[in-house]
Amino acid sequence: MARLNLWRWGVFGLAGLYFLVPLAASVVFTVDVPGQGLTVDAYTQIVGTGGFGSSLLLSLELALATIAVVLLLMVPAMVALRLGAPKLRPVVEVVCSLPLVVPPIAFVAGIVTVLKWGPEHLSRTPLFQTFVAIQNPDFPVVLVLAYVVMALPFVYRALDAGLRAIDVPTLVEAARSCGASWPQALVQAVLPNLRGALLNASFLTLALVLGEFTVAQLLGFRPFAVWIVNVSGSQAQLSVAVSVMSLLVTWLLLLVLAGFGGRSRTTSRG
Repeated sequence: MARLNLWRWGVFGLAGLYFLVPLAASVVFTVDVPGQGLTVDAYTQIVGTGGFGSSLLLSLELALATIAVVLLLMVPAMVALRLGAPKLRPVVEVVCSLPLVVPPIAFVAGIVTVLKWGPEHLSRTPLFQTFVAIQNPDFPVVLVLAYVVMALPFVYRALDAGLRAIDVPTLVEAARSCGASWPQALVQAVLPNLRGALLNASFLTLALVLGEFTVAQLLGFRPFAVWIVNVSGSQAQLSVAVSVMSLLVTWLLLLVLAGFGGRSRTTSRG
């Protein structure tokens, strides 16, 4: 047992060094200016650069919308699959895993083709305004739809692991025997036991949306990841500072989400 613990801590230590040493070197590079000593000018330049707040806010809005849509789609589908059609699980698993094997460039090319085809063939129908509305730069719904598809593999795995850990049929039958409707059984009996899986799915979706660049750039929108690349091309120190800032912002948001989940668990137990 002692040898196993030593091996475990050794692996954790090597993993920590692998991630923390480059991060520490990046931070030192951004704050240590030859001839001036330590300074945080690189980080103050980021906050003062135009588009920082608007692009970060847009990414957060896209992340929240994506999390809401993908969970509203996947949670009922996964529960129904578990209850009524377990033999279809391999089919759903393959469908949800397809975004992992489709290159982002091909994915964007398909989206662009549809967006061009729609206005050309539907210009005299009410659907034309729909194609215009989903491409609104203030809140591009088309990005939410694209991110939902890209998040499917991660959300599916997180929810599948959570559902495997609980007895869904028994929970639903118990709730139904107490007079609950199907939606009430899902919300009051199943979801509280899936809190960890929902939190993991939200983690992965948030990280995906905040770090996604290819789809947003090729579609012509400017969320946080695109803003980082655009603003970091002129100065080396500013470029590294932007990368560190992006990583810290992502970690902070994940910690906030984890803290919210922990408070929810404490409240439910109390």
